[in-house]
Amino acid sequence: MNMRLVLLGAPGSGKGTQGERLAKKLNVPQLSTGDILRSAIRGGSELGKKADAFMSKGELVPNQLILDVMAERLAKDDCKNGYILDGFPRTIAQAEGLDKILEAANAKLDAAINIDVKEEEVIRRLGGRRQCSKCSAVYHNEFSPSKKGNICDKCDGELYQRGDDTDATIRNRLKIYKQETAPLIDYYKRCLKNVDGVGTGDEIFKRICSLIGI
Repeated sequence: MNMRLVLLGAPGSGKGTQGERLAKKLNVPQLSTGDILRSAIRGGSELGKKADAFMSKGELVPNQLILDVMAERLAKDDCKNGYILDGFPRTIAQAEGLDKILEAANAKLDAAINIDVKEEEVIRRLGGRRQCSKCSAVYHNEFSPSKKGNICDKCDGELYQRGDDTDATIRNRLKIYKQETAPLIDYYKRCLKNVDGVGTGDEIFKRICSLIGI
């Protein structure tokens, strides 16, 4: 089935997981900005070199360069039957740029899927994550705890909370999301599908498939 989808949702909403499942079901690539930029850099293209000049210094890649890299990626053969955009676009300016890319290719989005998860649920999900200091295995205090408490089941390494999973950092990420990315929900109202993001992964996936008719 030929489908072009954008996935929207706050950090911790499950976009990556659901995007992966959708990509497998539809047999199309799941594309994220970070992965595409890193691939362009590895490939040594002119756009990749320009992106590397910013990323190697820890600087944000300018919008237009991101859009140029995305346009190059979306023109590849494996995107002919569609794709899942995960974490792109992040801003209205990027969404407008994507519209121009699609228009130039005589294509359109089939749907923007917003996985709706309330703020306190996001904090509960992300704040409970723990990672092993030795083998990097990921646990969750509530959903998938280690049988050994603060020690890894696999290698006996100590579990710790990553800096980006602290309460203050999560709230800051949510603040940035509300300012920059949440406005896309209104921007895409012409093709928006709202999905309740609370439940098991299987339940949420079934809801998404039902909404887009696959």
